[in-house]
Amino acid sequence: MDLESIHRHYSNCTRCSLCQGRTHIVLGEGNPQSPLMFVGEGPGADEDRQGRPFVGRAGQLLDRMLAAAEIPREDIFITNIVKCRPPGNRTPREEEMETCITILRYQFLAIRPKLIVTLGSAPTRALIDPAARITRVRGRWIERKGVRMMPTYHPAYLLRNPASKREAWTDFQAIRDAYREVLVGKED
Repeated sequence: MDLESIHRHYSNCTRCSLCQGRTHIVLGEGNPQSPLMFVGEGPGADEDRQGRPFVGRAGQLLDRMLAAAEIPREDIFITNIVKCRPPGNRTPREEEMETCITILRYQFLAIRPKLIVTLGSAPTRALIDPAARITRVRGRWIERKGVRMMPTYHPAYLLRNPASKREAWTDFQAIRDAYREVLVGKED
């Protein structure tokens, strides 16, 4: 299935209780052929209202970080581990992530990214290691089935903990370098 078909198929998803409080399902957006995918935790209030990922304060910070790293947002694909807003912006529960990961797997199959950046603990635990602590694994590339994944801090965390922005910037520089390598490899 292509990305548009996947999104159409899941546009009215009711597979978990998160659907009960949502305004919009937030499946993701961006370039469906991008070698780079960002995966956050879940939509916040602004994202739920607009039906788009990372459009609130955290999204604005992510946009600035991408711009500083010279990675155009429209060239990548951005989504979340859960597609509906958890009540009160709480961290998604394991069973919610397990339910939504089916959609994410279909998105991976359609896009076939070479690089995945997990933003925050929830997607890092869901995609890399259930026991992972973001403070211990962030900034390191982990390879699985030919895909390189890097966990880094969620932009909402950086808004609450500005001292960690320096570490996140180091991560984004490594992401930028890997992205450029993949782009050059595609041209060959």
